[in-house]
Amino acid sequence: MIAALRQPAPAHTAFAEARFLKMLDRPLVVSGQLSWLGDDRLQRRVEQPRAETATIADGEVTQQRDGKPARHFSLKRAPQLQVLLDSFVALLSGDAARLQQAFEIQREGDAAGAWTLTLVPRDARVAKTVARIRIDGLGDQSRCMHMQEADGDLAVDLLGPLAEKMPAEPTRAELQALCADSP
Repeated sequence: MIAALRQPAPAHTAFAEARFLKMLDRPLVVSGQLSWLGDDRLQRRVEQPRAETATIADGEVTQQRDGKPARHFSLKRAPQLQVLLDSFVALLSGDAARLQQAFEIQREGDAAGAWTLTLVPRDARVAKTVARIRIDGLGDQSRCMHMQEADGDLAVDLLGPLAEKMPAEPTRAELQALCADSP
């Protein structure tokens, strides 16, 4: 199933993300484009509500916001970004071995139809930040990614054409229904 997700680099996909944080009354919603640039290089370009680009390359994260100087920090300071990098790179390169090295994997469904991968970080330090990632897909396309943080916060990303269906003020139930629905 993982090998079927392989895409040549660079690979780009639209995304819309809703972050459900305990300290906020409603989710934060951003949208833009995710890009795998090859190897261990990933870029997340947010277009709405404010332009921002985050790039992971060579073990470093660079964040650039319009009108502000770029911030640089080690990927080791952001375990959730390491998990994101490992999961995206392994999936987009079709590297099941890398995925199995970083995560315990539970598969449901079948490669031709609807499927779900649940990834639990193997590294105990990472698991203190990220409890699990669930990826819902159909055929050879990932449609949704749910990153459940250990503190209860949740980020749900709608990927590809599904990103256009992000509600203005989404609920967890609405996003679950979108992810479970066939196109």
